[in-house]
Amino acid sequence: MCAWLLARTSVPSLHLSGVDQDRFFGRALLSRTRSFTRGEDALWLFSTLTSLAALAIVAWRLPRSVAGMGLGRIGSAVVLAMVTLVTLWATELPFGIADLWWQHHYGLGPFNVGAWLASQWSALAPAAIGILLAVVLLVGCAGRFRSRWWVPAGLSIVAIASAFAFVSGYLDAVGTQPLHDPVLRSDVRRLERIEHVTGTPVRVQAVSSRTNQVNAFTEGFGPSTHVVLWNTLFTQHFPRRELNVVIAHELGHVRSRHIVKAIGWAALTVLPTLLLVGLVTRRRGGLANPANLPLAFLVLAVLALVTAPAQNLVSRRYEAEADWRALNATRDPVAARRLFESFARTSLEQPNPPLLDYLWLENHPTLMQRIAMTRAWASLHRP
Repeated sequence: MCAWLLARTSVPSLHLSGVDQDRFFGRALLSRTRSFTRGEDALWLFSTLTSLAALAIVAWRLPRSVAGMGLGRIGSAVVLAMVTLVTLWATELPFGIADLWWQHHYGLGPFNVGAWLASQWSALAPAAIGILLAVVLLVGCAGRFRSRWWVPAGLSIVAIASAFAFVSGYLDAVGTQPLHDPVLRSDVRRLERIEHVTGTPVRVQAVSSRTNQVNAFTEGFGPSTHVVLWNTLFTQHFPRRELNVVIAHELGHVRSRHIVKAIGWAALTVLPTLLLVGLVTRRRGGLANPANLPLAFLVLAVLALVTAPAQNLVSRRYEAEADWRALNATRDPVAARRLFESFARTSLEQPNPPLLDYLWLENHPTLMQRIAMTRAWASLHRP
């Protein structure tokens, strides 16, 4: 019941298939998106397999050194977690740089490794802090509550995730700038009134030193809510009407409380996830023994890979709802369609990706589904 309530959206039942991509995209662009996607897929596949192999090796070798640490349960857990995280970071780093070069090769941004590393580090530090806190909680609860450790640990992790989601609304706004265009600021206030989210800050983040791609995102909830637009939306001179669609889409996320719903999904899934980790590590003494942490990381990585299609399905539903709310707010399906068409050029998104890509890598509706939605909206609101 809870999952059904969280999955519900305001989007009516629509038929979004059967639209021919050749009507909207030239053959040269479609060929270019396919070629780019093949490279991205290969990098993702090799990165994933390498990370799983590294975790397997760490889970096999690292526990042998725990007994000689003499740091106690919590101290040993922190050291093991840090070693595992650093190993993963070092394993994924070459693929990240290769992906940066691949995007540069296709004209999606400069090959600025320094700027890319700086952006990675700014995101890595808070994530590492959150993971270390979770590890301390897991091992501490497992040592104290034994067989039922996953209940208090799960509740604590949901509380930590909620706190991070709230604080991230403020953190991600650091270093951003307000909108300078008075006309666009007026549009924002108008769209906020339509979406019933008056007072939501909309700011601009400078990313053009590391990418030419366009994007926008929403972070935080309640008073920490912020909408952030990448400055590439302006350096690439997107028309005002299309910018309004982008802004309305993000305000649609705010109105639909998608971040709060994501926390709800975490609350639903964290207990069975921890129970599974407990069952896998039970024969070795469970997570009360910090030597089992690398194995727990491996289990979580495999579980994340297996459940990625379900996670992407939920994300696509929420993104589709934000698209639908943007259409209702702007009442401009033509601008929305042109915006979605431009993503094939600015990000080399494949309009109709292969099934495996769609299931494992696409957390947004495909470009053809989004274009079909604009046509469906126009048909429903035809005078």
